Amino acid sequence: MKHITHKADFCVIGGGLAGICASISAARHGMSVILMHDRPVLGGNASSEIRMHICGADRADGKGLRESGILEEIELENIYHNPQNNYSMWDMVLFSKVKEHKNITCLLNCSCNDAITENNRIVKVKGWQGTSETYHEVYADIFADCSGDSILADLVKAEYMIGRESSNQFNESIEPAIADLKTMGLSCLIQVKKHDKKIKYIPSEYVKKYENMFEFTKLIPYRGRGSIEACTNFWWLELGGVQDSIHDTDKIRDDLVGLAAAVWNFIKNKADYKADNYSLEWMGFLPGKRESRRYTGHYILTQNDIQNNVHFDDAIGYGGWSMDDHNPEGFLYEGKPTIYHPAPQPYEIPYRCLYSRNIENLMFAGRNISASHAAMSSTRVMGTCAILGQAVGTACSIAIKNNTSPRGVYEKHMKQLQDTLMEDDCFIPPFSKNISVKTRKGKYLGEGIGFENLYNGKERNLVGETNQWNGSVLAIEWPKTVHIDKLRIVLDSELERTEKNMPFYYDIDMYDRKMPNRLLKHCTISVKKNDTWTAIHQIKDNHQRLMYLDISDDIEGIKIENIITWGGIEVCNIFSFEAY
Repeated sequence: MKHITHKADFCVIGGGLAGICASISAARHGMSVILMHDRPVLGGNASSEIRMHICGADRADGKGLRESGILEEIELENIYHNPQNNYSMWDMVLFSKVKEHKNITCLLNCSCNDAITENNRIVKVKGWQGTSETYHEVYADIFADCSGDSILADLVKAEYMIGRESSNQFNESIEPAIADLKTMGLSCLIQVKKHDKKIKYIPSEYVKKYENMFEFTKLIPYRGRGSIEACTNFWWLELGGVQDSIHDTDKIRDDLVGLAAAVWNFIKNKADYKADNYSLEWMGFLPGKRESRRYTGHYILTQNDIQNNVHFDDAIGYGGWSMDDHNPEGFLYEGKPTIYHPAPQPYEIPYRCLYSRNIENLMFAGRNISASHAAMSSTRVMGTCAILGQAVGTACSIAIKNNTSPRGVYEKHMKQLQDTLMEDDCFIPPFSKNISVKTRKGKYLGEGIGFENLYNGKERNLVGETNQWNGSVLAIEWPKTVHIDKLRIVLDSELERTEKNMPFYYDIDMYDRKMPNRLLKHCTISVKKNDTWTAIHQIKDNHQRLMYLDISDDIEGIKIENIITWGGIEVCNIFSFEAY
């Protein structure tokens, strides 16, 4: 067999959204990165193989808490390149976003299966790439486990938790009196499509034994609620929480596939779901997981931290999804399949939950962070996982540049980490971004309202809180010439929008998705020299919220004008217009 050795600053295991964001963030801050992923496509639970849409702190309720940063960048790329809502194109968007970074080496179809440690540090990991019959050995300064199942935990003997803690371990009211190894279950999702004519469904022979295994008339009312639309993405097709969610995955998959087909047969052919014109468009054969191993970090986030909205000085991200704790029995449970225990929108997540307590150079992001079962039932959703991934990648770059460990970043470089994340358009609820010195030395002018908001460092609107400038011309002018390297602009991408990144079922006519109406599409950027304005950038078809533009000149002013949004509006909202 072939053997290849790699050396990098940062090695990420797992190419779901957390791993993607960790890799990209580290790469953009100058790190060489190896991303090892065991599937042929990136995205994890969000990929075409599993097809879970991205949920996060916003809960799709229009409160403006949608995650920004790299995740928002990716989602906007998807709207722009994939208006037809095609899952293969979504895979391509993720793949392209990673591959555009030349300092990321992406090892797909490569399963991490070995690791070597010395003095409580990981020296190297090994992965098997079956498609090329190649072993890949990766040496790195820092490793991040974004695999979901925490594959490195067992390989390097990192401390971890699994199952449900007893209610008295962390004084959590929603946990059982006695600890157990039960987890939330796995799901093989299905997607259906609406047609303008009747479509037959004839189940395969494999389905027959599952038709008699479940009492659908008792179980379905708590789940599908009597209509195709109420079935959503069939997330409630869930089993395996009372089994081993790692080592029994393939056995559980067999039962999930049979369950999914049997449920569809019940909905289509036996119950009154008005499903005559629907077809089974897609079935998942790779189970999506909600829970398995959770690392033990410097701090363990708990139910009480979330529900009491505890402030953390080392906050690097936020959650807001309810503590959505699925019954381990899954579809076998005759009551409601989950309890949505309330959680604030938003609550803070501390950096100390993202690095190992006993392995010095091990970090993690995703559903496997240092959190109790109760807290993880909220932090596990992919929008939250993605911003934690970006925090891990950014922290890695700071650690390496300062010759320290992930814990050393907490001890000596927290403000740098938080400032860098906010510079990269990450929202950290208790903090506001510092406005650049050169911007503060100038004066905002133009045609619009809300100039004062450009100084507050709050780069989104929230319920009851307006932080935007709105108008047609915006400029900064200085009393004397200054050297400006770059211009940073944060635009309105409608973070209150409620649509999912991808659909969970397909209607007859839903293949022309539009960019956010208020997002800037075209504009002109001009600079002032010797009292004369000259256009230096003509922006066409912008489809991002965060823009950096090169200036590299001695100027007296800079402005944006000739504004057109994707909705054809000649004014736009701007949250930041900063010169550096």
